[in-house]
Amino acid sequence: MSTMRRAMASLAVVLCALTVTAGCGSDSDAGSGSGTDPLVIEVTISGDSVTPNGERVEVAVGQEIQLEVTADEAGEIHVHSSPEQELEYEAGTHTVTIQGIDKPGTVDVESHSLEKVIVQLEVS
Repeated sequence: MSTMRRAMASLAVVLCALTVTAGCGSDSDAGSGSGTDPLVIEVTISGDSVTPNGERVEVAVGQEIQLEVTADEAGEIHVHSSPEQELEYEAGTHTVTIQGIDKPGTVDVESHSLEKVIVQLEVS
């Protein structure tokens, strides 16, 4: 019986070691843009007003950003990244995605029709 207990204890140690190793592997991806969850920003466009209105938001290099847009009319959002991105939305509530920005800096996200900055992305 003691041989069986040693074998089970050894198996338990191996399984625990594998679990810890797997956990460490996923933690190393957390700092990269591809391993982070998308940032969701709620945007409301009504008439000639937009919320948020010029707020600064911190994002990681390469992080995907999803804008959950609620608007009374269809329109377009312009992302002043390199390359620039133009995101169309319909009236109602829709999600549009800003592809990860691969260079640190500040990127304006704006509505040209309203001539207003929605958010400034501080990419680092």
